[in-house]
Amino acid sequence: MNESTDLPRLDRRRLLNGAAVLGLAAPLLAAGGSEEEPASSGTTSDSPEPSDSASDSQAPSEPAESGGDELVAAADVPVGGGVIMDDAKIVVTQPAEGEFKAFTAICTHQGCPVQSVADNEIICPCHGSLFSAEDGSVVQGPATGPLTEIEVQVKGGSVVRV
Repeated sequence: MNESTDLPRLDRRRLLNGAAVLGLAAPLLAAGGSEEEPASSGTTSDSPEPSDSASDSQAPSEPAESGGDELVAAADVPVGGGVIMDDAKIVVTQPAEGEFKAFTAICTHQGCPVQSVADNEIICPCHGSLFSAEDGSVVQGPATGPLTEIEVQVKGGSVVRV
């Protein structure tokens, strides 16, 4: 029995502490191992680029449309209505004859894309928010913030981003 007294005693507290350490360490070790593989194969450096590209898919739409890029033909935007450009996430309106406005086409309530423009109101179908086609302000909630205005002008019969 002298041999057993030379060994450290494994009591309940030490057992639980050891289990807790292993419980925390195992997922970290597993995650660490999976990161090493892609790094050696070069896919880790590729991974951020696609996610950056996904972010860039929204961000490039802004720069790509700046500097006079055509958004829509002015003749295609009805007076009192508008045109929603899904890819660019922009809504172009004509609140009065010859007056063109543009706004982000994403509702400020929960990020749903707006669906249509009628009677000088931009309509979000998700929860019924309405925005002014003249200045993007909230006409009816639940949205509390306005749509962001985008500067536009008419050039050669087209509405272009300034």
